[in-house]
Amino acid sequence: MAADQSILIPRVKLGNQGFEVSKLGFGCMGLSGSYNDPVPEDVGISIIKHAFDHGVTFFDTSDLYGANNANENLVGKALKQLPREKVQLATKFGIVKFDYSSGVVINGTPKYVRSCCEASLKRLDVEYIDLYYQHRIDTSVPIEDTMGELKKLVEEGKIKYIGLSEASPDTIRRANAVHPITAIQMEWSLWTRDIEEEIVPLCRELGIGIVPYSPLGRGFFGGRAVVESIPANGFLASIPRFSGENFDKNKKLYWNVEKLAEKHECTPAQLALSWILHQGDDVVPIPGLVVETNALAVVNLIQTGKSLRTIQSVTES
Repeated sequence: MAADQSILIPRVKLGNQGFEVSKLGFGCMGLSGSYNDPVPEDVGISIIKHAFDHGVTFFDTSDLYGANNANENLVGKALKQLPREKVQLATKFGIVKFDYSSGVVINGTPKYVRSCCEASLKRLDVEYIDLYYQHRIDTSVPIEDTMGELKKLVEEGKIKYIGLSEASPDTIRRANAVHPITAIQMEWSLWTRDIEEEIVPLCRELGIGIVPYSPLGRGFFGGRAVVESIPANGFLASIPRFSGENFDKNKKLYWNVEKLAEKHECTPAQLALSWILHQGDDVVPIPGLVVETNALAVVNLIQTGKSLRTIQSVTES
């Protein structure tokens, strides 16, 4: 390994079916745009390899990310340079189209599930997908029908574990009754905590792992947009928290977090990740490009067992 051999990210079981992953995952979406311009392919591959060299083995993508499925293609090429048996690969299906102005088109029919899985396997150039999520729930199709097809894919060995993203408590219960759900992916961070009321307790009742996306507040706690300008035509500009009076108020929140980070001798990004990492061993966040610059420091926080309970109590008040 290119990194210090003594620095390793702990491994945890995600869900109760035996799926083992690195305690810190990597969200690959940003490599293909959305928040910023896509990085060159060779750079994207090097970032994925860098994360792996520092102990990150859990990589998250989707058939939605990037123009013409660019992110899955990129991740697939990166995997060719890594030992496949040591990588836990997650991808998603279900969003046919996403547009800031016209909204989202979702499809959860059995036929669509299978076609998406076959296409992802081909783009990623792998024989199986470790964790396959329904990216968004198609309310026009009974979740039992969608899960029935996913169960068949598990039985055929094309996927190993099933996940849901942005699902309601009722949907989670009904889906889990058809086949065990391994992970629920939801937004969870210092400033997005809605899931703590119902989703988190339900997941723990059913033995389902929790994979928080945007654990840095879509880059906010990494300083993104606080010290930089937001592209007017980018995704962040469409989020109310990043505009007008809301943004001015949230900047004050960032400065408070920065002061706490200084007190604990870490960066705001490391503080935000440490907080979410210490919500439980069943919680595996998937930050994006922050892994490239902060992986070692975050690992050190995990290794020392520093719970940061003082910081947690402050942020909860």
